[in-house]
Amino acid sequence: MNNPALQFRNVSFRYKSDMENALEPSLLNGLSFHVNPGEFVSIIGPSGSGKSTLFKLITGLEQPNSGGILLNGQHYENRLGRVGYMPQQDLLMPWRTVMNNAVLPLELKGVKKRDAHQQVLDLLEEFGLEGVEDKYPSELSGGMRQRVSFLRTVLSGSNVFLLDEPFSALDAITRMNMQEWLLEQWEKWKTTVLFITHDVEEALFLSDRVFVFTETPVQKLEEVDVPLNRPRDLHAIHHPEVIKLKEQLMEQLRLQVSP
Repeated sequence: MNNPALQFRNVSFRYKSDMENALEPSLLNGLSFHVNPGEFVSIIGPSGSGKSTLFKLITGLEQPNSGGILLNGQHYENRLGRVGYMPQQDLLMPWRTVMNNAVLPLELKGVKKRDAHQQVLDLLEEFGLEGVEDKYPSELSGGMRQRVSFLRTVLSGSNVFLLDEPFSALDAITRMNMQEWLLEQWEKWKTTVLFITHDVEEALFLSDRVFVFTETPVQKLEEVDVPLNRPRDLHAIHHPEVIKLKEQLMEQLRLQVSP
C-alpha cells in the first residue's frame, strides 16, 4: 500500500509571542490527518482559523511544537523546497520574462541554463503560454500570470502542490476558466493538491474531499467527501447533492463567524 503523500501525526503548534519566553494560544492541538497520492483536497474555514499556518508548517517555514509531518512517508528535518507552493499573488518578478520567471525553481536546483530553458519550452504549449515566453508579467492577463505561476510550481519537481487561493483576484469568468484548466492539468500530472479557498462552490467543484476548519485550536478537521465523479465540468456544481452540501457548508461557516 502506498504511503500518504502528506500526513500530520498529532501535530501541535502555537506562535511565539512578542513577549520574551511567552507563547500565543495554540492554533493546532494534536491534529492528525492524511492526504492520499493524487488526491485533490480543498481547505475552507473562517479567516484566522489556521489555514495559512497549516501551509507554513507543510512547507517548513514553521515547525510544529510537537508531532510529526511526513511527506511520502518520510520525515524531513528540513521540508523547505520539498513541496510546490503557489501563493494567492503570483509573485512573478516584473523584471524577468515569462521564460526567466518559469525557470527560477530549476535555477535554484542548479540545472544548467540551456537544459532549464528547454524544459520550459517543452511545456509552454501545454500551459497555454506558447509565444509569450519573451513577454514580461505586466504584458499578461491575470489568468496568464497564474499559468506561469503554476508552471513554476510544477517545475519544483514535487508531487505535492499547495495552492493558496490562487484564483481569488481573478474576475468571475477567468476564474471559472482557470478552475477547469487546473483540473485538466491536475489529471495530466497526477499530483497531490491541497487548495485553500474561501469559495465553497470552488472547493466542491475541484475536490475529492474538503477539509473544514471548525474549531480553535484545531484538534480535528471535518472531512467532507464530494459526491461527484470525474471527469467533471462546471455543470456538475448544479447537481442536487452538491447544492445541498454547499448550503450546509455555507451555513456552517456563517455560524462560525457570527458575532
